[in-house]
Amino acid sequence: MWFRPIFQSDAQRRDDGNRPVSGLLLVQHRPRYEGLLERTNARKGHRPKSSLIAFALLLISLIFFIKFAHAEASPATFAECADRLLAEATTRGVSSLVIDSVKPLLREDTRIVSLDRSQPEFMQTFAGYFPVRVNNQRIDRGRELLREHQSLLQRIQRETGVPPQYLLAFWGLETDFGRVLGSHIVPVALANLACDSRRADFFREEFIKSLRILDRGDITVDRMLGSWAGAMGNMQFMPSAYLDHATDGDKDGKRDLWNSTTDALVSAGYFLSALGWTTGQRWGREVLLPSNFDYLQTDKIEPLSAWANMGVRDTAGRPLKQTDTPARIIVPSGHQGPAFIAYPNFDVIMKWNRSEYYAISVGRLADQIAGGGKLVRPIPDIPERLPLESIRTLQENLALLGFEVGPIDGLAGPATRRAIAAWQHARGWIPDGFTHPETLSALGDAPVPSSTTP
Repeated sequence: MWFRPIFQSDAQRRDDGNRPVSGLLLVQHRPRYEGLLERTNARKGHRPKSSLIAFALLLISLIFFIKFAHAEASPATFAECADRLLAEATTRGVSSLVIDSVKPLLREDTRIVSLDRSQPEFMQTFAGYFPVRVNNQRIDRGRELLREHQSLLQRIQRETGVPPQYLLAFWGLETDFGRVLGSHIVPVALANLACDSRRADFFREEFIKSLRILDRGDITVDRMLGSWAGAMGNMQFMPSAYLDHATDGDKDGKRDLWNSTTDALVSAGYFLSALGWTTGQRWGREVLLPSNFDYLQTDKIEPLSAWANMGVRDTAGRPLKQTDTPARIIVPSGHQGPAFIAYPNFDVIMKWNRSEYYAISVGRLADQIAGGGKLVRPIPDIPERLPLESIRTLQENLALLGFEVGPIDGLAGPATRRAIAAWQHARGWIPDGFTHPETLSALGDAPVPSSTTP
């Protein structure tokens, strides 16, 4: 017999998640099998012990059968899935020549699915992610390339409205300026992801589009190399982005995002323009928050003037401009770390890669390539990785307390951060939604109210 602590609440759910709750209840729980044994014993002439043993043996046999059947079926399942993918591609107009060239290459690669489940944007903290991607070596190389490709980059800015430093920042983050293009054959990687249940529909479309690229003759399958996720070339375009936005910038009759820097940079400019880049506006900036800042307001979109009126200032201590530009505050490493204000172009970067860490890194790398300085407020010394099981336990306990955490998947996404912030607020902590060690510790087992502030 055990007790699970929960909060009693008479507050109603609001748009930003369940609000703070109060009043600790101890709800009595018994293991599920206790009630089962009591009911079983009440039946005349029934022998619960022997029945339970028989049930346990049956359960063990079933587990072994399922494991054996799964192990035997796995290769055949991928082969059948690959055949279905090729059949669909044929019905959608991909030539038999391309189908025949790709089919012998399709093999199951479990490493690809494993990589999909351990992306650094999901597993790392900002302290582990940002310094690796925005460092002195990359900044210096970006400034060299800014001088080297000045005329090309200025031409792209005239045509698309995207400033040079942003194109270089994307190039730096995606492939370290062309140094790491990937070694996976793109259709093979995409077929493996299309045969996995997590995002099968998305990757099935990308697989078929990769075959269409081959059909157009821009590249052969043996040279169509990219990341484990199927992203290709200097700027790591997915096949759909390639088909819609790849441009023959050097006018040689081919759209070569692997070997032509001009094609790659021009294509990136047009892609960002199509995603909605606002000409003449930056991505955002680092800001200083007042000591009494209400962290429950982070991630809410307000006019820049509203943030200025709340006391938010730039890193030189100057008030923000009184404009109606929509903006939001982001604190990727909690109240102890740097704060950023994000403008609409930040959301354009997020359309390229749905990670706030990535978008901040692109913006900050662009700023420093263009001559900007380092962060004014340093990133706090916190663990560089979030243990998957710790986050899952945290989500489970928040859900037990009545907070909306989104999927219980071990990933600290926006819904989980909002739930953490509401829980922190209920305890009298600074509600920054960050997984501080104190927060992980308090929610790592059975969550209990406390007035302690981390």
